[in-house]
Amino acid sequence: MPPRSSESGNPTPDAYVGLLFVSLAALLTGIIFLFLELSDYGFKIAP
Repeated sequence: MPPRSSESGNPTPDAYVGLLFVSLAALLTGIIFLFLELSDYGFKIAP
């Protein structure tokens, strides 16, 4: 099988790339809310 040629330039992002950014934003939002919830209970991050 011959290697792919890059004559067409960079591939264009599709809907799946957008979903990756949505999932990254959801993970970061969840981590922030988890930290805020744990701080209500006096949770401290060890130095």
